[in-house]
Amino acid sequence: MVDIADRPTRLVPPPAVAPPPAVARPGPLTRLAGLGGRVLHRTAALAALAALWETAPRVGLVDRVFLPPLSEVLVAWSALLASGQLAEHVGASLTRSLSGLGLAVLTAIPLGLLIGWYRPLAELLGPLLEVFRNTAALALLPVFVLILGLGETSKIALVLYACSWPILLNTIAGVKGVDPLLVRSARSMGLNHLRLFQKVILPAAVPTVFTGVRLAGAYSILVLVAAEMVGAKAGLGYLVNYAQYNFAIPDMYAGIVTISAIGLAVNQLLVVVERRFSTWRVDVTS
Repeated sequence: MVDIADRPTRLVPPPAVAPPPAVARPGPLTRLAGLGGRVLHRTAALAALAALWETAPRVGLVDRVFLPPLSEVLVAWSALLASGQLAEHVGASLTRSLSGLGLAVLTAIPLGLLIGWYRPLAELLGPLLEVFRNTAALALLPVFVLILGLGETSKIALVLYACSWPILLNTIAGVKGVDPLLVRSARSMGLNHLRLFQKVILPAAVPTVFTGVRLAGAYSILVLVAAEMVGAKAGLGYLVNYAQYNFAIPDMYAGIVTISAIGLAVNQLLVVVERRFSTWRVDVTS
């Protein structure tokens, strides 16, 4: 009698697995159409605003003396660009704005890291920060002018003051918001304070810090334009103010459009830099 376990078994070949269907790659026309659709989707609101701006003065919805059509504003903008005045004003404003913003980044981020990490320092400087954070920068414009004069120093100092607070406060919040479990795990692995900041604290705080930097980028333009309306001889704020007093309304709107474009460009540049320093983040939005 043969045991069942000793009987030869037939090797059944595994079932054939069909190869996965080849994924057809989109052609150049399909990719171009998709890119055009995304661009159209992103610019639809701006196109609608431009169409409304062009149409409303022409049909009499608003007085075209005080709000000229967009085409007239673009003609004035082209004239300012061709004469070199626009480049002079943009250069002056960007120099002041980027100088103040850069100084704010260099000073506010290290100070925010220290205040957010060391509790005694936060308790010492907390009341002082609460006093100054609630003081508007433009309210201190006469003080800066009286102390530093009407030159470039007062304007850069005002931008520095206005930009420091969003960067400082967001840096403090970013450090305090780091997961304590990450800090304890890093310490258990023997990381010293420098390596702990480099490997754990800074990467975890980068998104919040860059939120403050982007806010500061917007403040650097807005505050500077207001400061340039007082005692400046060049700059976009001076251009807007001078055009208003001389009733050159298209030139005034050309300066306003330029300010908006610069603010948008600065924000997009900071978004690109943020993505460069936050490559570990995963975007879950669809």
